[in-house]
Amino acid sequence: MLEINTSKVSRWDHHGREHVVRVLRRGTQRTVRCDTCGWRKGAQFLPWLKAEEHLAEAHQATVDPAEAQSDG
Repeated sequence: MLEINTSKVSRWDHHGREHVVRVLRRGTQRTVRCDTCGWRKGAQFLPWLKAEEHLAEAHQATVDPAEAQSDG
């Protein structure tokens, strides 16, 4: 039976909207999927980097919520 794991990369745009890209792992295969626009891509290597690139390029979402919370 295949094990399915999901993680997410979230970033905020300059309007304060959150955008989320999920990384789905099924065995050795990884798929990156954007909750905002439905963009989907297979990514065997560095899927989280591909997720961050998509958020920055497609949605101009570059603010990391984890970093923003630790500053306050």
